[in-house]
Amino acid sequence: ALGKLEGRPLIGVITSIGVRRDASAVAQLSALLNNSDEQVVDAAARALGDIGNSASAAALKTAMLNASKTKLLSLFKGLFRTAEALADAGQRDQAAAIYEQLRGFTSAPHQVCSGALRGAILTRKDGLSLLKESLHSDDYLIFSAAVKTTMEMQDSEVTEILTSALDKLPLDNKILVIQTLGARGDDKALPTLASMSRNAPKAVRIAAIKATPMIKGATGLSLVGLLDDSDRDISQEAQENFAAIQHPSVDQTIIKMFQSNDVKMRLTALELMNRRRMTGCVPDILKATKDSNEQIRLTSIRMMGNLGNSKQLPSLLDLLLGTESPQELNEIRQAIGDLCTKDGDPQSSVGQLVQTLQKAKPSQKIELLRIIGGIGGAEALKAVRSAVDDADTQVHVTAIRALSTWKTPDAAPYLLELAKAADNNADRLLCLRGYLGIAGIGNLPADQRLSMCQQAKEIVKQDQEKTMLLAALGKIDSLAAIKLITPYLSEQAIRLEAATASLGVAERLLNGKNTEVAKILIAELQKVCDTPLNDSLAKRAQDLLAKAKSIAG
Repeated sequence: ALGKLEGRPLIGVITSIGVRRDASAVAQLSALLNNSDEQVVDAAARALGDIGNSASAAALKTAMLNASKTKLLSLFKGLFRTAEALADAGQRDQAAAIYEQLRGFTSAPHQVCSGALRGAILTRKDGLSLLKESLHSDDYLIFSAAVKTTMEMQDSEVTEILTSALDKLPLDNKILVIQTLGARGDDKALPTLASMSRNAPKAVRIAAIKATPMIKGATGLSLVGLLDDSDRDISQEAQENFAAIQHPSVDQTIIKMFQSNDVKMRLTALELMNRRRMTGCVPDILKATKDSNEQIRLTSIRMMGNLGNSKQLPSLLDLLLGTESPQELNEIRQAIGDLCTKDGDPQSSVGQLVQTLQKAKPSQKIELLRIIGGIGGAEALKAVRSAVDDADTQVHVTAIRALSTWKTPDAAPYLLELAKAADNNADRLLCLRGYLGIAGIGNLPADQRLSMCQQAKEIVKQDQEKTMLLAALGKIDSLAAIKLITPYLSEQAIRLEAATASLGVAERLLNGKNTEVAKILIAELQKVCDTPLNDSLAKRAQDLLAKAKSIAG
């Protein structure tokens, strides 16, 4: 069919012959290399490359002698395929000859030059010599091609060639070689990486530090001395990469660091324990929460929250009862909060927290109330409500704030009771905000929420309180909610909030297209339209009134 077809059908046939690797077709495919259709030439070159024998190589080389620039790239691709096939068949000398010829085309695109160099290094008998030579090329593309080729070479002699070349390379070239040494994973590169991580420009040092954990045999000892380097970037990279090393000796090294008398070294060890999730060190860390050094104490407490579990909760509660330091109390609170959520059942910890609350001093109670309030539940709610009556002002305020942010409706009766009885505006406002926040929760029945708002309406006084009530009513899709909102349209300070709430409810009710509801809404919406409003709200009110009239017929 090769002599009978043209265009896309011909290309399809050529491709099929290439897939079949039929050596008897080389002569006919070779003739197509002179075709005027460049796509046919490209297909023929690829097919010859797939066949990949001496005859196809000769045909491609001959065609290159008189080929136009536009066809030359197709012939290059064909020769690359041929060389790969010959190398796979064990005919490395013939493959090397093709790569050498391709290297001779210095004006060829960079991918041709780079690919030819790769092939030559891998197939030539003196490929290592060519690698050495290319590592010192002034052409970065040639240099980088040589370096990347080493990823396909497992010989340790390659590692020696790369490490030996480092001293004479420019900065960027050094970094690429170091990254490649890490990716190759040869243990023989470790001494060089250790040296480079200590004595080199900063960028090179960082590259060497990052490359170290990529090598399986790395113990990380070369990084230990850099963990407290004066350059913060270096010390951080050293810590991150030391923590990433999988060698079992690393944990032992960290434990020895923690046992030292050097505070800075011990703090670094704590950070590394955290990074490596060394939960086996929890007993040692727990002991360090009582260390004489404040930094060690605070960091150890923090690590307990990260690495500990609910089993350590009694110890941290005892620790809380033994201090009134604001910093320590803050760290202990966060750590206890973390421990309470570790086992997926925070409620199981509430009993211990409440018992501790009864023995705590005011500053300690404040932190415990914050934890208990964050967990929630019936037992926690009872304890927080009791703490509202505490003689200490700060404990009282903390309890009120905890109740005002309660996540479940069971706090509502307490909040309403406290709002009614509050003898200062701050407490009253917090309780009303919490109460009306619960009334605005969408998953509660509308009747329950409406009833809550009606009870709140009896005690709201200030404009800020009324605004919170309107916000809650504006979330209840009920005609009764609108009737509670409408009277506030006459109060100048909050009429915009009242209009917004009323229109929001009306809009959602009208979406139901209920004729009877629409008839009732006409009168309520007319009241909004009669209220002085800004242009945006006024137009919205008029549009909704028209919609209500339309639905009502």
